[in-house]
Amino acid sequence: MDETFKLPQYKIFINPIDLRELKRDIWIDDPVPAQLAIEGKKLEIDLSYRGSHIRDFEKKSYQIAYYKPKKFKGSSLVHLNAEFKDPSFIRNKLSFDFFREIGCLAPQSRHVFLTINGKAEGVYLEIESVDENFIKRRGLPNGAIFYAVDGDANFSLMSDLDKETKKSLKLGYERQWGSAKDDLHLQEFIYKINTLPKAEFEKEIPRYLNVEKYLRWVAGVVFTSNYDGFVHNYALYRNGATGLFEVIPWDYDATWGRDVNGKRMEANYVPFDGFNTLTARILDENSFRSQYHRLLEDIMNHQFTIEFMAPRVEQLLHSIRPSVLHDPYKKQQIEQFDQELAIVTLYIEERRNYLKKKVTMFD
Repeated sequence: MDETFKLPQYKIFINPIDLRELKRDIWIDDPVPAQLAIEGKKLEIDLSYRGSHIRDFEKKSYQIAYYKPKKFKGSSLVHLNAEFKDPSFIRNKLSFDFFREIGCLAPQSRHVFLTINGKAEGVYLEIESVDENFIKRRGLPNGAIFYAVDGDANFSLMSDLDKETKKSLKLGYERQWGSAKDDLHLQEFIYKINTLPKAEFEKEIPRYLNVEKYLRWVAGVVFTSNYDGFVHNYALYRNGATGLFEVIPWDYDATWGRDVNGKRMEANYVPFDGFNTLTARILDENSFRSQYHRLLEDIMNHQFTIEFMAPRVEQLLHSIRPSVLHDPYKKQQIEQFDQELAIVTLYIEERRNYLKKKVTMFD
């Protein structure tokens, strides 16, 4: 068998008229009908572009909503990311896997090879949607999910975009699952973050936030160096049983030593103590800060090591390399792809050195 097809194949077929309509305006979110052949099955789907600035890229990313049947393998919606600016194709998946290793909720993902009307579109990352099915699949209590849709999801009363007081405490968020009552819980959470007196904060904030899970998420952002991670690339899940908020990472291709444009990122570029209002208030409390430092040290002793990560990076790169050679947008850059193991391992070494100094300095 051709090694290209070791990856699962996504074969999408679209009426040429609908395909022309899809391409007519890349900024329109309206889907077009299509058929998906996958794993021996033929499914009716709705296909649309996804993302914001990434729609300008030559290689597009897509969103697939299952139409008939309404669900496939327990999902009603999946995302196909082109990973166009990541020379390795693996940083998003590597990050999601890492977050799960350190005890956070994170989407499942896998690499696939996409064709549209028989034309090869190349290697994509299939990413699980963070929605009600995400909750059900993990056996979690039903609860609300909010997407952080822009920089105003900064846990502050001040807008990150226009530097003025927010007109709504919901600004920056879009409810993906839940009810209007859940909007009130979110607004109360944001309000409490910003108005609790320091004397009450340490005792009161655990009534709204799973502090341990939040610190693990902060650690994940810090270790992977997602510059936008503190104010944007995440979703909020409010556990219906505990009433506590948890954070779920999203959009982690600009990590592990490369920025959003795919350029090398300095290992000290993302601060070890974050830069949103909630993180600042959490780390201003001695007990939480000590807990965070212990967590950083534990992860650096176990998961964030070259010995732990390098085999995972190497395995992912090896599994997709034959397919990268057939990616019409990336096959000419295979030499750069082959350097990515060294890029990631060097980043881990340099980031560890930076974080060790910071933790020691603040102890």
